Amino acid sequence: MRVLTGMQSSGAPHIGNWFGMMKQTIELQNDGKNDCFYFIADLHSFTSQKNSEEFRINQERCVIDWLALGVDPEKSIFYRQSDIRAHTELTWILLCQTSMGLLDRAHSFKDKKAKGLEANAGLFTYPVLMASDILLYSAEIIPVGKDQKQHVEMARDIAQKFNAHYGETFVLPEPKILKNVETIPGLDGQKMSKSYGNTIDIFAEEKELKKKIMSIKTDSIPLGQPMDPKKCLVFAFHKLFGNPHLKDLESKYKNGKIGYGDSKKMLFELVWDYFRSARERRENLLLNKKFVQEILEKGAQKANVIAEAKLSQVREKMGLSGKHLV
Repeated sequence: MRVLTGMQSSGAPHIGNWFGMMKQTIELQNDGKNDCFYFIADLHSFTSQKNSEEFRINQERCVIDWLALGVDPEKSIFYRQSDIRAHTELTWILLCQTSMGLLDRAHSFKDKKAKGLEANAGLFTYPVLMASDILLYSAEIIPVGKDQKQHVEMARDIAQKFNAHYGETFVLPEPKILKNVETIPGLDGQKMSKSYGNTIDIFAEEKELKKKIMSIKTDSIPLGQPMDPKKCLVFAFHKLFGNPHLKDLESKYKNGKIGYGDSKKMLFELVWDYFRSARERRENLLLNKKFVQEILEKGAQKANVIAEAKLSQVREKMGLSGKHLV
């Protein structure tokens, strides 16, 4: 199977990103049966990010974070979206095949607009750039969180419309969503999202990570009273991270032998240890940025060959020359 997914470079990765998409992405890469394409969706970040220096910092950090979390350039093609010019050209072509009605139905645009984000044309047409990201590489499987499912379905709709008019050109993608982690809660119980400011960043400094975890929303049950683990957000995180002592912890909750404060402290230790090896890899990568740049150059070269071949096919079907003159 050809697998493709991307991560916006609009900020630090958080545990919602990891369990919602990144973890299964690494597992798909490592099983040896898949042809994997993983990219930094930096162009998408322009829909909300205006500061160029902040953009450069986030872009570099996102590249290093993905590599630290397990993307292996020997097993997958890893690249930045902005290094492949075919993405933007195909987007314009697909925009001209996409109805306003389809874009009007995008839940993500409506949600972000409701949260006060600027309703710019880039945000509105975001699903078409995402369609280009997918269709250029004939991707079959798209690991995503629940919030991106509709965008993959829209990419499929756009591909079907193009194929119907111009002949078979694009592979129809399918979203891959793990049901047990399709929506990861944030510190306040809402969906974890940078937009909501309720994230737990994977590579936060130790003090900051502990502060975040200690701020997880809980009710006001007095110490010593029984607590329902099924209604506790902290317990849900213990379960998510695979606490090996979950049964014992559940018993303590029900018997009133633990309070939220101690449960949060245990959770901090669990989370800190979970990403220990990734933090070590990240420190090494930060000290070897030349190596990181070499990875990006090799990945871009590989991705560009495939993207340009698909774009050439599309151009010819549209009546254009298959190749640019210059």
